[in-house]
Amino acid sequence: MNNLPIRYKLITHFLLISILPSIGLGLLISWTVDRIIERQVADNTLQLISKVNKTLESYVDNMQNITYFIAFNPEVKQFLTEQEAEREAGTDYNIRQFLQGFSNLHSEIAGILVVNSRGDYISNELYARTDQPLTEEYWYKDAVDKKGIFTIIGQPVGRNLTSHIYYKDNEVVTVVRAILDPDTQQVQGVVLIDLKIRVIAEAAKDVRLGKTGYLTIMDDRGEMIYSPSEPYITNIPKEWLDENPSGSFSKQVEGRKLQFLFRTSSFTNWTAVGVFSTEGSVFEVQEIRFYVISFVFFVCLLGSAASLYLSHSISRPIGQLMSFMDKAESGDMTVRYWGSRTDEVGQLGRSYNNMLTQVNKLISLTELQERQKREAELKSLQAHIKPHFLYNTLDTIHWMARKKGADDVAEVVDALSRLFRIGLSKGNDMITIIDEFEHIHSYLKIQHTRYRDKLNYSVQIAESVQELSVLKLLLQPIVENAIYHGIKERRGPGHILISAEEQDGNLVIRVEDDGKGMSEEQLKLLRRKLADSITEDEVNEEKDSSGYGIMNVQARINLTFGDPYGLSIESELGQGTTVTIVHPIIRMDKRQSIDLEEGK
Repeated sequence: MNNLPIRYKLITHFLLISILPSIGLGLLISWTVDRIIERQVADNTLQLISKVNKTLESYVDNMQNITYFIAFNPEVKQFLTEQEAEREAGTDYNIRQFLQGFSNLHSEIAGILVVNSRGDYISNELYARTDQPLTEEYWYKDAVDKKGIFTIIGQPVGRNLTSHIYYKDNEVVTVVRAILDPDTQQVQGVVLIDLKIRVIAEAAKDVRLGKTGYLTIMDDRGEMIYSPSEPYITNIPKEWLDENPSGSFSKQVEGRKLQFLFRTSSFTNWTAVGVFSTEGSVFEVQEIRFYVISFVFFVCLLGSAASLYLSHSISRPIGQLMSFMDKAESGDMTVRYWGSRTDEVGQLGRSYNNMLTQVNKLISLTELQERQKREAELKSLQAHIKPHFLYNTLDTIHWMARKKGADDVAEVVDALSRLFRIGLSKGNDMITIIDEFEHIHSYLKIQHTRYRDKLNYSVQIAESVQELSVLKLLLQPIVENAIYHGIKERRGPGHILISAEEQDGNLVIRVEDDGKGMSEEQLKLLRRKLADSITEDEVNEEKDSSGYGIMNVQARINLTFGDPYGLSIESELGQGTTVTIVHPIIRMDKRQSIDLEEGK
C-alpha cells in the first residue's frame, strides 16, 4: 500500500469511507427491515388467526347454548323420559318445529338430532340410515362418556345418519352433549348438532397471508377441518406443532420452504394454521430491498465519481510539482510552479518556488566564493611572489655574493630565495607546517637584517603538530602586520613570538607581539572586517596592509574550511597584539622537519 501512487491511495481511501459504510448501512437496513417485517407479519398473522378462532368459537358457543335450550325444553324432557305412548299427541311434531326454529335462526346449522336413552330420536333434518339403534353410535358413546360436557366430534365418519339435503361428511362438523337427569345424573339422551363447514371456510378463506398464503383449520386429532382447494401441503403432522398453544416454524416441503404460524383455541381445541411460502410471502421486503440497493448503487456511483475527482484535483498538481522537480534535478533551475491555489498544494508550490530561488542564490554565492577564493590566492601570489626570473636572479646574486666574500649579503639573498621558493610551492594550496614556518623564518631573517636590534623573534612548534599541513602563506601577512603596526611603532626593541600546538582537536597558531597595540575602536573595526571578510567588496577593494593581509588570510580559511575556523584578535593599546589562527587538523605525508634558528 505504501508503494502505490498517491492518486490510487486517495481513490481507495475515498471508496473505503464512502462506499463501504453505504454498503454496510444497506445490509444493516435490509437485515433490520427483514427482521421487523417478519416479526410484524408473524404478529399480524397471529392476530388474524386469533380473530378466526374467536369467530369459530362464537359459532361453537352458539351450538353449546342451543343444546342447553333444547335440554330445558319441557316437551324435549318429556320425549327423553316418557314412552311414545305416554307422550301427549303432537309432542314430537312440536319438538321438530322447535328444532326447525333453531335451523331457521342460525344458518350455520345443518341439522339437529335428539336421541333418548331408548334409541328413539327426533330431528328436523337428520334420520337414521338403518334400524340399528343410534345409542350404539360412537358419537353417542362419546357424549355419554363426557357426562353432559359439550363435545366437538369433528367431521362425521361412517355414522348411521344422513340428512334430507344430503350433506357430505366433509361438509359438516358434529357437536354433541349428553342430557343428564339433574337428580340421578343418569344420561337421558344426547343432543347432536351438525355445523356447516361453509361458515368455517367463510371465516378462514378471506385471510390472505402474503400473495399466496392461506389459513387451514385442524381439529384436536390433527384432522383437517378446513383446507383450501390447492394447498401447499395436504396434511400437517400434529407432531410439528410440538403441543404448544401457538408458535411458528419452517419446513421444507416438496422443494419449497414453507413458513407455518399456528394458534390453538382453548375452547374448541381447534388449531388455525397459517401457511405461506417464504420466497414470496412478504412483497414489501423485496420492495424495500430494491430501494436500499438502488440507494447504495447511487451512493457508490457518486462516491466513485467524487473520489476520482478529488484524487485527480489533489494528485494532478502534486504530479506537476514532481515533474518540475525532475526538471530541476536535471539542471533546469528556471522552471516554476504557476497556480492560484491557496490550499496545502498551492503552499507547497510556492515553497518549491522559494526553494529554487534560494538554491539559485546559494549556487551564485558558491560560484562567487570560489571565484573570490581563486582571486584571493592569485592576489596573494601577485602581492608576495615575483616572476620566476626574479627567483633565478636571486640565486645568481647569492652565488656572486659568496664569490666576493659578502656572506651577510648572501644570507639575506638566500633567505629571500627560500621565501619565494616556498611561496611558489609548485602551485600547491597546502604545505606542511614545517614549510610554512621555514617560510616565515626566512621572512623574519630578512626583516631582522633591516631592523637589526629593533626586531627580535622566536618560533615554537610542538612536536605533535610538525607533521600537519596548512594553507600556505598564512603567517607572512600577520607577521608583516605585527612588524609594521606593532614593533615599528613602539619605542625600543620589540619581540614577536610565533607558536603552533594542537588544542581541542584543532591546530592553533598564535602570533604575539609586544608592540604598540590597538585602541578599542581600532580593534572593533578590525574584528568587523574579519567578520565581513568574504564579501565581494572587502576582498576586491584595495585596503592598507593593516587590513588587507589579515582579511586575505581570513577569507581563504573561511572559504576553504568554513566556520568555526579562522582568525581572532586580542589587543590592548601599549601592551601588544595577539592573533590566533584556528586551523583544522590535516595530516599528509610526514616530512623531515627542519631546525629553525631563533632570530637575534
